[in-house]
Amino acid sequence: MNCHDVQNLIDGYLDGELDLVRNLEIEQHLQECSACMQLYKNRQALQAAIRTGALYQQAPTHVQKRLQSALRQKNRPRSILHTTSFRLLSVAAVLLVVIMTGFALVNNFAAPPVNEPLVQAVLSSHIRSLMVSHLVDVQSTDQHTVKPWFDGKLDYAPSVVDLAPQGFPLVGGRLDYLDDRPVAALVYKQRSHFINLFIWPANSTLLPDGKVTTLTRQGYHLITWTQSGTTYWAVSDLEVGELQNFVRLVQHST
Repeated sequence: MNCHDVQNLIDGYLDGELDLVRNLEIEQHLQECSACMQLYKNRQALQAAIRTGALYQQAPTHVQKRLQSALRQKNRPRSILHTTSFRLLSVAAVLLVVIMTGFALVNNFAAPPVNEPLVQAVLSSHIRSLMVSHLVDVQSTDQHTVKPWFDGKLDYAPSVVDLAPQGFPLVGGRLDYLDDRPVAALVYKQRSHFINLFIWPANSTLLPDGKVTTLTRQGYHLITWTQSGTTYWAVSDLEVGELQNFVRLVQHST
């Protein structure tokens, strides 16, 4: 893939609209081409600046009902009092929208930005582990076998929990590389769905302790959080509610 191809596909890459092969080709090119990497960063900044999805707010049910009731009175004879009341209601509805939009703007700009390159790296690691039959380096359902396997391979000790009684049996673990460092990848399973749980020490640029973020890219769900100075990323094509349940179990067990 050359620079011209990347320039044509960069918006689709940012929006998560490309297939896996294209994504991997673009990732490889970005690592080798500083000009395209700068283009990617510029587009990413522009996308973050103009993103308005978080501004949408649905009017509360009671406001909707009042507006619908007022509209039903449109064709009925109205006194000056009724006309004035409807106008006041309309003004109130507009003010409500303005206030709710203001809160959305504040929350939108106060929220920490998503580290999209890291999101794509985590997702790519998950997909590669499924594609190249390198799901685990140590295969075991026993947490007391998997946890010691990481000794001497990492500069920290990842927490390995047994969730088989809750329906998420441990498959094993492996070494991976994310956020410019070796990390632990624990693999769990529910039915035919695999879950990669990436674990590494948190740094100051990540989300505050307790903050949970759920993302969806290319049909996969990613949930990230920090807890007790540790960063966690759970990735799977499992239904999002089931993956969130898995995350709650991990949080309560570590």
